Amino acid sequence: MILRRNGWGTAEELGEAAARSTAEGERTPDDIAWIRSYVLEERDGTVGTVCIYQASSPEAIRRHASAAFLPVDEIVKVADTVLLRPDPVATSA
Repeated sequence: MILRRNGWGTAEELGEAAARSTAEGERTPDDIAWIRSYVLEERDGTVGTVCIYQASSPEAIRRHASAAFLPVDEIVKVADTVLLRPDPVATSA
């Protein structure tokens, strides 16, 4: 799991970052795979994310982020998944 706090000023910037991340991940599919992200509304009005990746190592995550010009504030290894119900359907804010 990657925590990216205050990574982007706008949703448009986040969309551009997602495109870069996808393109970079396609170059190294055996090393890293983006699973999903949760978009955070930061207190200062910027946008952050919590991103779930499957990766061979924390270093692979950092290489991917650097190549795609993405921030990495913290990497936390997920020990297990407990799924109570599926993610809710996105709604307009």
